[in-house]
Amino acid sequence: MGCVSSVKKGGDMNHGKKSRPPEVNRYTKDPSKNSSLLPGQVLQNADATSTDKIAICLFTYEAENKNELSFNKGEKLVILDDNSEWWKAKSRSSGKVGLVPSNYIKLEETLDNKDWFFKNISRITAERNLMAPANKPGAFLIRESETTPGCYSMSVRDVGPNGSAVVKHYKIRLLENGGFYISPRVTFRTLDDLIAYYKKQANGLCYRLSKPCVKPKNAVQWDEDAWEISKESLHMTKKLGAGQFGEVWLATYKNTTKVAVKTLKPGSMSIEAFLQEANLMKTLQHDRLVRLYAVVTKTQPLYIITEFMANEGMAYIEKKNYIHRDLRAANVLVSESLLCKIADFGLARVIEDNEYSAREGAKFPIKWTAPEAINYGSFTIKSDMWSFGILLYEIVTFGKIPYTGLSNSEVMARVQRGYRMQCPENCPAELYEIMGSCWKAKPEERPTFDYIQSVLEDYYTATEGQYQSQP
Repeated sequence: MGCVSSVKKGGDMNHGKKSRPPEVNRYTKDPSKNSSLLPGQVLQNADATSTDKIAICLFTYEAENKNELSFNKGEKLVILDDNSEWWKAKSRSSGKVGLVPSNYIKLEETLDNKDWFFKNISRITAERNLMAPANKPGAFLIRESETTPGCYSMSVRDVGPNGSAVVKHYKIRLLENGGFYISPRVTFRTLDDLIAYYKKQANGLCYRLSKPCVKPKNAVQWDEDAWEISKESLHMTKKLGAGQFGEVWLATYKNTTKVAVKTLKPGSMSIEAFLQEANLMKTLQHDRLVRLYAVVTKTQPLYIITEFMANEGMAYIEKKNYIHRDLRAANVLVSESLLCKIADFGLARVIEDNEYSAREGAKFPIKWTAPEAINYGSFTIKSDMWSFGILLYEIVTFGKIPYTGLSNSEVMARVQRGYRMQCPENCPAELYEIMGSCWKAKPEERPTFDYIQSVLEDYYTATEGQYQSQP
């Protein structure tokens, strides 16, 4: 069924609707005519001038210096200048003026100030957000339709037959007069009315709506001038782990910004080599890469300061002609909203330690490394692709160590003779075929990350559940 429907029967447009003042030109049938408002949007507040840009604060923020402006979640600001990442704004409650991080606020003339509206996220991202531990059954969100511009979809967290969490999706259709409906039996003037109704009863939905999906909190933009920082500006709060080269700590920078700090053992790398590599790594910024914020190199031990991920985009690295060299599950970190990001890219090259050499008895991650990298030290994006195949094996087996029961030397010898791991139990044949393509003996025969990304996206689309039928 198309986006616009001529349904006019069965539903009461006033069902569950509270009394309100008369509204004029609240909806527009054709976005190309009249105004740029989307269905369900409200005109600019009457108490603001026509030239004011009003923004609503999505999160609470404490100013770090006298030039910045503190604000609370839900507070409204007048935007005075929006020509950079930090906007100049005036608080409508206090009258104070200062700089605010633009990703902490949203302009009021959009639906973005609604807790339940996630705008142009994909179905996959909607499912990941709803599956986050902070959400319970009945959690929901509304997003723009991926396939039909101007329409919306509702995603709801449900409980599956075995008690596990699942997400169901429903199309929200538009009436010709601007209303909304999921089932043609019940129609609504606004999305708020639709939500209020299904919070009272499921009436055909998988679960009665409860709270909006928890939105991932945006990281404050890091000051680009804060590259070499002092240890005194960091407050270590919790040790997260330790590895071959040092420790990982949760810390706060200037008592405001939560960061992860990696302390490197003295002598594990040269300062000059590290700074050269770190300056290059700093330029790699992508929403699937753990961002490198700053370093401490004036005193030992060296510190690496990165964005904090609550739990432990190769295609982008490939396009930038960069090599990871240590791609494995241990270096894929997961945020509180289940967003996976790649960490520690590039550091393998400057580590002065046996783990990144191929000598017998060393701690080099042989089981994740391509044969040409082990035998000849030939690290390329194609050797990263080999490691990606091993990473897929880890994911499918829920973290099982690859080549179980084999030593590093046995793995090296068998792989050289053409041995490859067998298809894991319950692994779809199509997914194992992708792994096999990553493990081609000749590097040039392995696929690109750009190609693998499209293959995996197509695989997900082909296997995902469809929209739920109309209640």
